[in-house]
Amino acid sequence: MNIQLFAVKLNRPLTEDETETMLRIMPEERRERLLHMPRAELRQEPLCAYAVLYMATRSLYGWKKLPEMRYNRYGKPEFADYPELQFNISHTRQAALIGLHNEPIGVDIEKLRPVSERTMQRIAGTASQQEFFERWVRREARTKWTGTGISSIREENDGVMLDERIVYLDTFPDYVACVCTHSDARIAHVKTLEIN
Repeated sequence: MNIQLFAVKLNRPLTEDETETMLRIMPEERRERLLHMPRAELRQEPLCAYAVLYMATRSLYGWKKLPEMRYNRYGKPEFADYPELQFNISHTRQAALIGLHNEPIGVDIEKLRPVSERTMQRIAGTASQQEFFERWVRREARTKWTGTGISSIREENDGVMLDERIVYLDTFPDYVACVCTHSDARIAHVKTLEIN
C-alpha cells in the first residue's frame, strides 16, 4: 500500500452544525476526550483531523464509521480490530495532517510562528525559524512513528536512525510537515482540503 497523506486547513471557525456532525463520526473515547477540553476553540483541529480520517477510510476501504481504537502504553492510537491499517494524526494552529499506511507511520505538522532565538538555539541548535520547525516536525514524527512518546524527543539526536525514512511534505504556505516511516513504499501526493 502506498503511504496516503491528507491535510486540512481551517480558514474559518467551524459552525455549530459542522462541529456536531464531526463529533458524531468520532470514536466515542476521542469524542469524550474532546468534550472535556476546557476551551472549545481547541477542539476544531482535532475534530477536522478525525473527520478527514473518517473520509479517507470510507473512500479507501468503504468503512461506514471509524472502528474502535486502542492505545499503546505511550498513548499512540490504532484501530483495535484492524492492525493492518496504521494511521497517525497531527494538528497545529488551523491545520491537521493524517497519514495512513499498512506499516507504522508518524506525521507532524506545525504552523510557522515566531520563536525566540534563545529557544531555537536551546531546543534545536539553530537560529533559523524554518530549520527550527523542520527539526521539530522531524522529531515529533519520529516519536509518533516509533510510538515511544513525546518524552523521547529530548533524548534523540538529529541524525537519521537505522532504516528510518523522513520526507518533508508540501502542505500549505507557512506550515512545515513531514512523515517518518521505515517503509520504502511510494508516498502519495498530499491531498489537501481547505475549509473556507
